Amino acid sequence: MDRNTNGIRRRSTASVGVDAVDRKLLGFLAEDATLSYAELGRRMNLSPPAVHERVKRLKETGVIRRTVAVLDPDLVGKPLLAIVHVDTQGWGKTPAMMRLAELPEVEEIHAVTGDTCLILKVRTAGPAALEDLLAHIYAVPGVRGTRSYIALRTHLERGTAAAIGLDGRDPVTVPMPAQESAASAGLTE
Repeated sequence: MDRNTNGIRRRSTASVGVDAVDRKLLGFLAEDATLSYAELGRRMNLSPPAVHERVKRLKETGVIRRTVAVLDPDLVGKPLLAIVHVDTQGWGKTPAMMRLAELPEVEEIHAVTGDTCLILKVRTAGPAALEDLLAHIYAVPGVRGTRSYIALRTHLERGTAAAIGLDGRDPVTVPMPAQESAASAGLTE
């Protein structure tokens, strides 16, 4: 069932019809979106037209939102990664606050629960550039304070994975056999 949340359409995977074959296809595309339909078909034992139709449907239904290049932050001059917690008066999701998305340093904005209102993922050229960005954030009406956490090293950074579950299976479309336990799946110590 479609649900409208502040102008963003959200669909459950059940209503879109994402199956195990789609998840496998999405996994390949998440690793390398430049693979041809012929190569994807070869890897999945599908014809190139069948792959094309699946990709087309996944795009039309919004499962695939866009195709992008993943940039190396060091090589584009933004080696400093920081997570910035923003405390605001009230809800915090004001038009002025959402305009922070226009800044190239701001990669993500999340409304969260807990002791802060918003969490920003930002990349800058260095500490001075981060300080300038924080000054810009403080200038937004309603901002009471920030807490910044600078990443020393990134061990894992990736987009949304197509697989679901600790064992990499989609529990909705690929039922786990009854005899398979957490121990046999390698989930115990």
